[in-house]
Amino acid sequence: MNNSVASTLRLAWASLRILLVLTVVCGVIYPLVVTGIAQGLFHDKANGSEVTVDGKVVGSELIGQSWNIKGTDKPDPTWFQGRPSHSKYDPMATGSSQLGASDPTLVKDVKAAKEQVAEFNGVPQSEVPKDAVTGSASAIDPGISPDYAEIQVKRVAQHNGLSVAQIEKLVKDNTDGRTAGFLGEPAVNVLKLNIAVKELARR
Repeated sequence: MNNSVASTLRLAWASLRILLVLTVVCGVIYPLVVTGIAQGLFHDKANGSEVTVDGKVVGSELIGQSWNIKGTDKPDPTWFQGRPSHSKYDPMATGSSQLGASDPTLVKDVKAAKEQVAEFNGVPQSEVPKDAVTGSASAIDPGISPDYAEIQVKRVAQHNGLSVAQIEKLVKDNTDGRTAGFLGEPAVNVLKLNIAVKELARR
């Protein structure tokens, strides 16, 4: 009986020591090392790829945001608009609308959105690209296609007192190519593009 109790106590003590060691290693040392490496080598990405203007954080390169007229749900013609978002760009409610391609609701919404985008930008409906009327899988996609940016150029130039050529150059400067040259599609980061527009308009 005494041997059994002693054996149990030894096993319990050994288990407790292992628990303590693993807690310190996996719960303290490892996170600190990984955090230190991330902050040292990838400081910007480790902190959420924040975008700052005049020392103030205005958003993240990774998260889309609304560009509506303040206090309304109407898009502001001064700025480039991002992809539609059923979650209203809420990073805590990411995910697609889950509506299938043949769903009558989706078909109706896309048709209405196409008419709105065409009218808003003064272009034929045939020129409205898919990403202008459909949301991304995350609902917070920060980028749009160069085609969607292109149909917005004249509107943004007009409302900011800039030339079409100036805005087209900003679009080109803020267009990211395919990853590694062949993965994904070229995309324009809407936040960075609108910041560039604002800076140029202030000169």
